[in-house]
Amino acid sequence: MSASQSLTKDFFELIKGIGEAKSKQEEDRIILQEIVNLKRILAGPSSDRGRGHGNGGGSHSYKDDGFSHHSSPVHGRDAYGSNAHAHSSFGKATDRARDIFNSAKDAAQSATAAASAAASSNMVAGGPPPLSASKKRSREFLVRLMYVEMLGHDASFGYIKAVELAASSSILHKRTGYVTCGACLSPSHEFRFMLVNQLQRDLGSANVLEASVALLAVSRLITADMVPAVATEVSKLVHHGSDMVRKKSIFALHRLHCLDPNTVAGPDLVAHLRRMLCDRDPGVMGATLSIIESICCGTGVHSRTNKSRNPTTAALYPTATPFKDLVPSLVSILKQVCEHRLPSDYDYHRMPAPWIQMKIIRILGTLGRGDLRSSEGMYEILSDCMRRSDTGINVGYAVCYECVRTITTIYPNTVLLDAAADAISRFITSRNHNLKYIGVTGLAAIVKDHPKYAAQHQMSVIECLEDPDETLQRKTLDLLFRMTNPINVQFITDKLLQFLRTTSDEYLRRDLVTRIAQIAERYAPSNSWYVQAVTALFDIAGDLVRPDVAHNLMTLIAEGSEDNEEGDEDAIRREAVEMFVDLLDRPAAPSKILMDTMAWVLGEYAYLAEESLDAIVIKISALAQKPGHAPSTKKYLVAAIMKLVAQAGTCPPVATHVIDDFTRSRDVDLQQRCLEFQGMLATANHLLAEVLPVDASCEDIEADAGLSFLDAYVQTALANGAASYSPPAEDDSDDDDSLGASVARKPKFNITPYAEPTKPQHQIKVDHGGLPASNGAPNGTHGGNRPAPGPEAANTLQLRNVANVWGKPAPATGGAMPIAPAPAP
Repeated sequence: MSASQSLTKDFFELIKGIGEAKSKQEEDRIILQEIVNLKRILAGPSSDRGRGHGNGGGSHSYKDDGFSHHSSPVHGRDAYGSNAHAHSSFGKATDRARDIFNSAKDAAQSATAAASAAASSNMVAGGPPPLSASKKRSREFLVRLMYVEMLGHDASFGYIKAVELAASSSILHKRTGYVTCGACLSPSHEFRFMLVNQLQRDLGSANVLEASVALLAVSRLITADMVPAVATEVSKLVHHGSDMVRKKSIFALHRLHCLDPNTVAGPDLVAHLRRMLCDRDPGVMGATLSIIESICCGTGVHSRTNKSRNPTTAALYPTATPFKDLVPSLVSILKQVCEHRLPSDYDYHRMPAPWIQMKIIRILGTLGRGDLRSSEGMYEILSDCMRRSDTGINVGYAVCYECVRTITTIYPNTVLLDAAADAISRFITSRNHNLKYIGVTGLAAIVKDHPKYAAQHQMSVIECLEDPDETLQRKTLDLLFRMTNPINVQFITDKLLQFLRTTSDEYLRRDLVTRIAQIAERYAPSNSWYVQAVTALFDIAGDLVRPDVAHNLMTLIAEGSEDNEEGDEDAIRREAVEMFVDLLDRPAAPSKILMDTMAWVLGEYAYLAEESLDAIVIKISALAQKPGHAPSTKKYLVAAIMKLVAQAGTCPPVATHVIDDFTRSRDVDLQQRCLEFQGMLATANHLLAEVLPVDASCEDIEADAGLSFLDAYVQTALANGAASYSPPAEDDSDDDDSLGASVARKPKFNITPYAEPTKPQHQIKVDHGGLPASNGAPNGTHGGNRPAPGPEAANTLQLRNVANVWGKPAPATGGAMPIAPAPAP
């Protein structure tokens, strides 16, 4: 049947409109109109039968198309009574589902009653037949319903039609109903329970197609509560005569085990897998290998991530222990596959069953990890498989790559590792980016445990780092980090620094900086090389370097050279000073972290430089005068100037100018340092050498807890009549110090109750300034002068001429609200 004959015009226009929609709003308008059309179609059978009763608006009896009493999973007691062995809880659920089904029919009819008249007139005028009269239209209705769901709209009004169509006798329509239910019904939807009896009948059907469709539906529709109802039927189909049914039944059984490990126990599943691994059909064997791989390798529902998220899967098999003894069988199967013992239908580009090969190789890699006995049985077949897979096509490269991964996983063998390294070299030198990527990935797996294979591929890996593919660059960077050792660290670091200068990717630069700092610290051949490498890193990407790297560098310079044969501890310091002095001559300002390190090192060890201290002070002062420095950097520069002035004994005018400018800094700490230094220069310049000693960064500072340097001052004060200091008595309480030992302490809390309040002696009267009395008479004459206040005025609260913000008192009953008199002039 051609596409034009199988699709109606409305369906064709729907697909065309969705494809040509230029915005989400336009797409939503199309779908909303489609929802109206689908509801009108769904209301067609009801309106048609209403006319049969003599009135278009008569009773709406719902015809159960394809859901009659003898085939429906929800009508009548026979459909539910046939499963007397089912659990009582499941029986209650199905009873509830029957009620939901009946109420859903009524809800669907009432929701579309407004469109019934239009549908009736359409059919009278020769419109399309109702859904109940055409299975083809029902199938198309469900497909359109799935389009509505896929585009984010609610199509729950048509779910009941999917449940009905699943009970159809036609395989095509049954499959459409199951697919719609699996795609649209949520795991907690009640309509899923309505499909259980139909699934049981289809699973027990003698028709192979019905059983296959039901097995597919089991994997999509069954929830944990429904597993006991279908587990028995699915287990029986494992022994079915059709290879298609057996293949799908093992997948369904694995799904049931994942949903409810207690009903489909792990040992039972493993027993079925071990038996079906030797099935006469290669398709069944391949399906079994997929499940064994998922269990052994920890993929899919057996992965650790899924188990941590879903506590119900914690009972699944976490290891490959139940399949350890299958290594000889798997090796035998792989050997037969490599020798083209399987039908040619499983070949792909002249490669015999490549996906089955890769599954077996991955399983062997898991079973042979750390197991010498199991690994020895794999060596020969892995070598043969890798040799046969070198056919120059992509699928052969995939098999070869899996062999390399397995070789690096199982108990190591030198011959196999050499062969794997040779295969990887062909990948890395390829012009294909995909082959380069798997070559770099495979070499990383080899180098992880066998670093000796890194040297022969070092240049090829460096070339991959210059590839424009960002993914390949990141993978190569990870490989270079793994293959670095004390022998090649200088070469690799130089290449990485060179690449860091050219790349502009912020994330790649950050990763590069971290890796360079780590390998330089871990594999540095000498302290001098480490200082040069880290300084170059500061110069290229100092804004991305962590502060602890600079701290480690300054600590290393302060401790001196421990690896110098002549015992010259100042050798590394002298090299660092000369290098930093040369950096001061550059016109561009260095990065912040490099500037901080330079200032500290020059402030401590500038006396080792060939250049005079005054010249270095002038250069640092000129650097400090440049704008844009952070407050912490200014403190480093000022501290370096102070130390060099103390060492030189003179303060150049430019340094004086810098110190004077920073005395007006907004940073209080910097301002205080400069003011103190100015004071020492003016009054006690002889103390500069003691306050700022030379090379004192590694000296331990001993604190004088007794303040012995004040003894002379204290003795002089006592001789002049000062009172001796007596420390206060130790008291852990939070109270204030006592006034004297003879004064008794008062209780901490006043527990005496408050005195009872007394009535006031004088009653306060409120003068409302002319508000009415209780009888409603005004208090005085309107517009006249007020009488003079009497003796009671002292105890009267005057509210006259005050705005009444809280409202006026309510007038007395029967009296009118008078107008307040005007104030006296």
